Amino acid sequence: MNSTTPSAVNRRIAAWLLIVCALLFAMVVLGGVTRLTRSGLSIVEWQPLIGTIPPLTEADWQTLFEKYQQTPEYQKVNVGMDLEGFKGIFWLEYLHRLLGRLIGVAFLLPFLYFLVRKQIERPLAPKLVGLFVLGGLQGLMGWLMVASGLVDVPRVSPYRLTAHLALAVAIYGYMLWVALGLLMPRPAENQETRARLRGFGIFTTAIIFLMILSGAFVAGTKAGFVFNTFPLMAGQFAPPGLLALEPWWVNLFENVATVQFNHRLLAYVVIAVVVAYWWRARPVAHGTARIAFHLLLATLALQVVLGIATLVLVVPVWLGAAHQGGALLLFTAALYLNHHLRRA
Repeated sequence: MNSTTPSAVNRRIAAWLLIVCALLFAMVVLGGVTRLTRSGLSIVEWQPLIGTIPPLTEADWQTLFEKYQQTPEYQKVNVGMDLEGFKGIFWLEYLHRLLGRLIGVAFLLPFLYFLVRKQIERPLAPKLVGLFVLGGLQGLMGWLMVASGLVDVPRVSPYRLTAHLALAVAIYGYMLWVALGLLMPRPAENQETRARLRGFGIFTTAIIFLMILSGAFVAGTKAGFVFNTFPLMAGQFAPPGLLALEPWWVNLFENVATVQFNHRLLAYVVIAVVVAYWWRARPVAHGTARIAFHLLLATLALQVVLGIATLVLVVPVWLGAAHQGGALLLFTAALYLNHHLRRA
């Protein structure tokens, strides 16, 4: 077997990691649904083990509902909600947390299996351990995010929401990179192609990641529910009130006009960068890389359509979740290209 062909064991490990990546992708999309339906604050306790068991009796439901009634969200937003309404938002958040636990099990058990059978190569082991630790931190970050919405204001901190999403995307990206490294040990393109495109690819991926973070601030401040016209905002390119808050830097993260304006600007930058990346690759990319560049451009077009539709239709739940999934899909395509063009 030559050095460019992955072993059967590495293919199995890569398949396992790609399955977990798919679960992480679903987790991000479901997280968007829980946010858009205001379900995320329906479970007011963090019980990593006991919380796996759903309420089984009417008394259990009543206990959970009474705890929810003590939260700012119930008292200021959902006051008067009955038990049936509570069950509707509870199940979405329960499924979100259950999927998080499933991801932990789906990662840990195969990892222990491969470890016991001594099929994990020495350089790979610390990467997998690091992924497991990051997954645990992500669970903690998720609870810290929820806890921020149980005190005074009936919404989670946009800063913690952004950190929660950023960590999820980082874990997803790193796991995907490790899996691709097992499947494709050597770059497919020649040195000249990699030298001309790899730096551009890293920049493109970083800009996409930054756009995802700006989208998290849009979600955290609910900035997507204002200025629901395109391409102008309140009839202007730059809406009024961009620097209404003091100090000035707070506007970048808490002013709904500024947050949405920044997200739009970053979207324009992403469009320009991806199109330029694709155009520059046309003469030198061949085979699989060429197909991947076309896929990146197509994914960008899909995400632009989803973003505009989400805005002008005032963020329907299904469309908002699809837009979040589209962002991760675009990030995936960029990561794949980076890996394909990496140096030996």
